[in-house]
Amino acid sequence: MRVVVMGCGRVGSSVADGLSRIGHDVAVIDRDSTAFNRLSPEFAGERVLGQGFDRDVLLRAGIEEAEAFAAVSSGDISNIISARLARETFGVQRVVARIYDAKRAEVYERLGIPTIA
Repeated sequence: MRVVVMGCGRVGSSVADGLSRIGHDVAVIDRDSTAFNRLSPEFAGERVLGQGFDRDVLLRAGIEEAEAFAAVSSGDISNIISARLARETFGVQRVVARIYDAKRAEVYERLGIPTIA
């Protein structure tokens, strides 16, 4: 399964590594090239440098073929924008977003995007 992960921090790198390890086709996006150092040496996926809510960056990450998208960056607004793009523009069926501010949970809920805290 093709999975795009936005954010290569502690959570994103763990998600990307785990999915890659069990054989999924993974692309991880981050705006900081040093963030990719968090990935294990065995990570077999793609590293895409850029903003995860930029359509061109998402296209480079293979969003058009993705069956799942995880927005797990450190910013709620970035996560909500990229999750909406993945679902509404690119038609990704399985979308999940990380949330820091519980007050924003209602926004995600209205958009039908499951959240993780």
